[in-house]
Amino acid sequence: MVGVPESHTGWTFVTNHARVLAAIADDPNVRIRDIAAHCRLTERAVQRIISDLEQEGYLSHTREGRTNTYRIEPGKVLRHPAEAGLSVAALLSLLVKDEVDRVTPPTMSSGSPQ
Repeated sequence: MVGVPESHTGWTFVTNHARVLAAIADDPNVRIRDIAAHCRLTERAVQRIISDLEQEGYLSHTREGRTNTYRIEPGKVLRHPAEAGLSVAALLSLLVKDEVDRVTPPTMSSGSPQ
């Protein structure tokens, strides 16, 4: 994968639950195998995280054949008291690129800084 850092030990800024939720927000039909590869987790860990998110009402899914389609509850508030009042949508706005950003590469401005 391009741009994916090597495995990391120690603390990080984003939890695995947030990473999985962001991967699902990016593609509601994403496969567990692909989430695991993207988030650098085992498939079992991703299944456990998805189960946690579903049990708490942050996520639901429907199954069509062999495909799961996930639905995130964007209005649900985050769990930690320090984030009281912040919604899942607010979190995902920081973690998931907008459609325009995915298609349009960032441009470098020329000239001197303002």
